[in-house]
Amino acid sequence: MYSSTMPSITAGIDEAGRGPLAGPVVAAACILPTGTTAPSFIRDSKALEANQREEAFAWVQEHCCVGIGLSSASFIDRFGILAATERAMQQAVSMLALAKRPTYLLVDGRDKFWFDYPHSSIIKGDMLEPCISAASIIAKVTRDHMMREADKAFPGYGFVRHKGYGSEEHYAMLRKLGMCAIHRKSFTRLR
Repeated sequence: MYSSTMPSITAGIDEAGRGPLAGPVVAAACILPTGTTAPSFIRDSKALEANQREEAFAWVQEHCCVGIGLSSASFIDRFGILAATERAMQQAVSMLALAKRPTYLLVDGRDKFWFDYPHSSIIKGDMLEPCISAASIIAKVTRDHMMREADKAFPGYGFVRHKGYGSEEHYAMLRKLGMCAIHRKSFTRLR
C-alpha cells in the first residue's frame, strides 16, 4: 500500500471528552509543518492554561494540517465510549487525508484502535510527541468551544464552566433540571 520511497508524513491523533457526562467526544489528527521544530507551547493540552490553549490552537490551525472528528452523546450511549472514540479518530484521519495523506499515525493512549494506516499507540503520547500534543490542543479547544455553544442552547447546566464533566455544580443542576439532549444517559447516575 505504501512505497518505501514515499516521504514519511506522520500524523498525531488524540481525543478530548471521553469522561464527561455531556457532549461529544472530539478527536483531532495533526501533521506538523515539515522541517519545523514545534514551538515550546505545543505540549499536552492539559498542561496549558485556557488562554495558552487558545493561542496554541490558533498557531496549529495556521501552520499545520488538521482533521477533526466527533461522536455525539447519543452515539456514545448506543455504541460505548471506545467505539465512539475510534469513530471520531477515524473521521479526523479521513478529514486530514483530504488535505494531506499521512503515511504513519501516532495515537495517544494504550487503546488498540483500527486504522487504514500503519500506526502505533503511545502511552502519554500527548506529552512525548509534538504532533500528538498539537492534536490534543485541537481536540480540547474544539470541544470546549462546542460546550460554550451548548451552554447557550441549554442554559442552567453550567457547561461553559465544567464543559460537561461531573462537577458538583453539574450534578446539582442535573438533579434540578434533569438531563438535556446532549447528556450521555449511559454515563450519569441520575436516570
